[in-house]
Amino acid sequence: MRKDSRTIVLRFGRNKIFPLLLALSLLGATEANLTTALSHIESNFDPAPLIEAAKSQDWHKLRALLEQGEQATVTSADGATALHWASYWDNIETAELLINSGANPNAMNDLGATALWNASLNGSEEMVEMLLRNRADPTISLVSGESPVMTAGRTGNAKVVELLLMAGADPNATGARGQTALMWAAAQHHSAAVSVLLEHGADIHARSETWNQVMAIPPHSDPENQQNVPHGNNTALMFAAREGDVASAKLLVAAGARVNDFNARGTSAIVLAAHSGYKDLVEFLLDASADPDAAGAGFSALHLAIMRRDDGMARSLLEHGADPNAQVTNWTALRRASNDWHFHPALVGATPFWLAARFIQPATMRLLVNHGADPLFVHNTDYIGAVGTFGAVRRTEKTTALMAAVGMGGPRRMRAFIDPSPSEVEALTLEAVKLAVELGIDTKAVDQEGRTAADAARYESVVEYLTTNRSRR
Repeated sequence: MRKDSRTIVLRFGRNKIFPLLLALSLLGATEANLTTALSHIESNFDPAPLIEAAKSQDWHKLRALLEQGEQATVTSADGATALHWASYWDNIETAELLINSGANPNAMNDLGATALWNASLNGSEEMVEMLLRNRADPTISLVSGESPVMTAGRTGNAKVVELLLMAGADPNATGARGQTALMWAAAQHHSAAVSVLLEHGADIHARSETWNQVMAIPPHSDPENQQNVPHGNNTALMFAAREGDVASAKLLVAAGARVNDFNARGTSAIVLAAHSGYKDLVEFLLDASADPDAAGAGFSALHLAIMRRDDGMARSLLEHGADPNAQVTNWTALRRASNDWHFHPALVGATPFWLAARFIQPATMRLLVNHGADPLFVHNTDYIGAVGTFGAVRRTEKTTALMAAVGMGGPRRMRAFIDPSPSEVEALTLEAVKLAVELGIDTKAVDQEGRTAADAARYESVVEYLTTNRSRR
């Protein structure tokens, strides 16, 4: 068990300490004051000597107290027992002594934690075996719903998972937001635990709960730029895809997981894998018949490969039939003050080739053209731009890929998920511009404001090239 804030709860009791600390905080107590208060609480709090001995790992004293007649069933204010602490510290001998002295192996603290839950979090096979042998109940969950087998799946000890399942733990029990042990194991790269869970009947089609969150991109004050975004409804395969666990994904697909299911946001496993940048998993899913054009959320894996500057992923998708001219159909919301990867509203309607030009990826532009992309596509978009003097400004833009290559189309500072190094930007821009001109894009084309690519270009080398080639179409 991790020695973190849970220790404070075990020591003092959530129901008594939290309200007191909250009151102190509301009265203006500083962090130092709160620390002092906690120290005073600790000094004046007098748990049973047996529990105090277990908490401080004074095993000699604990044994002596039992011999003197101290009750092994004694509890602290929050329901914790000496057995909880023996399991917490992974002292099997003492834990067994306490049980033989009458300690209840199923005693729960006010969080719902048992000694077995502590042992499962620790991944202690011997402690789990001993507790189960002494009638510990593997179905008792935390107040949050997290059962010992979910905890073991999350921490990754496959043997502990197996012991719990053989003792009667439900492989399909759900905890917070409907997540199962299988989802936890897949999300944490614990393929061995995934294998054990599948062998014991874990449901590969189970879904996490759906929940909603209001999300936006600037300007946040404009209702049109906010969405009530659904989250969740993920399968174990989706968790594996999001986290790049190829081994777990292979086990799940072999067991019958559907590769083209989508979650509450409309994203499939391949889109989740691409969004997180896991090329190997994308390729595995493609070989498993995943739809390369799945775009329920408004963007496909190919769009994501470009936003991540991953030519290898883009190539694999195109070789498996991805549409080189598929358009982005929806922007993605952004949590305030976050670094979430997202599609700006100005990108709605963009094709992969236009995106590759906008984020100066000449190699990808050439790859796309070789697979049938239309280089002459003109991107038309209508979106709410930055907040001006009189509020949000609606922008209507019309840009070619050549214009995009010099930074036109959307805010100047609009970024892909992965950016080139600053030293590469000018050379990549010039290469992308040259390719666009070679492909027949009109250098004299103007945007909605009457500007050409040469008018907006930032680098003298690019301006010089475009000026020299301004008559070409």
